[in-house]
Amino acid sequence: MRKMLIVDDEKNIRLGLKAMIAREFPDTYAFEFAGDGEEALALLASAGIDIVITDIRMPVMDGITLIHRIQELVPKPAVLILSGHDDFHFAKEAIRCEVKEYLLKPIVRDELSRTLLRLEKELKQKEQIQEQLSSSMQQRVAFQESQLSYLLRSSHLPEADLRSKLQGIEMQWLDEGFQIGVLQYRGTVQEMGHAEFLARIHAEIGNAPEWCRTRRAHVWDKENQLVLIAEHGELFQHLAERISGPGYFTYSMGLSAPARGVTRLQEAYQEAQQALKYTFLLSVPGVVRFEGISQKSRSFAPPTETIKKIANMLGTDRDKEMTALLMEVLDIKTVTRFDISYLEAVSRAFNEHVFDKVFHVYGGESVEILRLFKKVGDISNFNYFHDYFHSVEGLLHRLNDYVRSMKTFHIDHKEMKKAVQYMQENYRKDLNMAIVSNHVSLNYSYFSQAFKEYTGESFVNYLKKLRIDRARELLATTDYKVYEISKMAGFENTKHFSRVFKEMEGVSPQEYRDQRHVMG
Repeated sequence: MRKMLIVDDEKNIRLGLKAMIAREFPDTYAFEFAGDGEEALALLASAGIDIVITDIRMPVMDGITLIHRIQELVPKPAVLILSGHDDFHFAKEAIRCEVKEYLLKPIVRDELSRTLLRLEKELKQKEQIQEQLSSSMQQRVAFQESQLSYLLRSSHLPEADLRSKLQGIEMQWLDEGFQIGVLQYRGTVQEMGHAEFLARIHAEIGNAPEWCRTRRAHVWDKENQLVLIAEHGELFQHLAERISGPGYFTYSMGLSAPARGVTRLQEAYQEAQQALKYTFLLSVPGVVRFEGISQKSRSFAPPTETIKKIANMLGTDRDKEMTALLMEVLDIKTVTRFDISYLEAVSRAFNEHVFDKVFHVYGGESVEILRLFKKVGDISNFNYFHDYFHSVEGLLHRLNDYVRSMKTFHIDHKEMKKAVQYMQENYRKDLNMAIVSNHVSLNYSYFSQAFKEYTGESFVNYLKKLRIDRARELLATTDYKVYEISKMAGFENTKHFSRVFKEMEGVSPQEYRDQRHVMG
């Protein structure tokens, strides 16, 4: 359904026009109304109008001013003029502003109908042409992107093939000079997809001087980074200035050195990729140029021994020393002095000698902690260095606490195992928790809690079960008297033994023995 705007300062004329058109063309138009040109412009800015029918003489803003203002709109609606004045001046202005028809009042219904039918035919033809052009343009852009993607991935392609493919996508202009920028979104909008990011970049490019945005191309690479190729480096300067402006959406950009010649395409792309990596060392969104990082030193040895020291300190209550070593390894002055491969080597060393070591030494229970900080293992998961540093520091402190607790657990585990073994060897004696806790040199209260966590039973219940288990064995396999078995199992008297046995087994010791003899 098309939207039609009727502009006239007389309400009865507006409503009359609507009724006439709706009778002739039912369910064809949705109507909007305005009493003057200014009101009409406000609706045109927001309502998506397809057709405007306007009077000439109106207060505030007349129809001639309105049709001139309509020429500034993109897209422009089709315009019909209805006027009570057969004025050559008005007609001339209407023609100049591409008005579709100049109709005189009073309106002749058949004339208006013929005009709207003709206009509908023109609008449909225009839409078909635009659809074809749009489809053709989309296919052309898709083909260009696929070819560019192939060229950026294919190393050592013969120059003749390279030139042929670039000619096929009308990019021979690379011979005259070009520059490449690799752009990556750095904001917090989770749903910021390729289409929206690209639309924002295109909108910003549209604000650059026309001469510097004429010949350009783009493609998404396999790292989901936008690769922008332009003839004029001034286009990237325009984008760089906007990145640092207030309220701009967040992304970073790596720029190649200016290049000339189709054979420099891949090299320039790699330069821009490398430069983008260094935006990680910035504290805010920004641009890094390849010329500024190409001389970074690659003469370094990863601080592996220092990182091993950090690993050895985990669980030793040496938090301050550990933090000091971390600050030494990830000192920003050191990091920025070397090539970015230094930081990548440090990241790999932390993974190998710290994080993986905790997993292998202390087992699967550490996986949950590592899952909380899983992105620490890859610096590409972070937008900025300071985020990476604080995440590594946080993970180390979490692992420090974890290793400390695991060491305590292993020590306690050893002591509890020793306590249980002592009870199994001495259950016949007059045992109590004080005797056993002293045997393993642990605090009485701490031993009580640790024993229950280790065995799942209180000390008293565990000792009872241990003694009753031995008593059941003796009742079933020997001819000892009940009172003898009571003593051999560690009970202070037969009466107590019988009460505990019945409580745990449901029958008396003698009944239990009789059942076993019948079953045997």
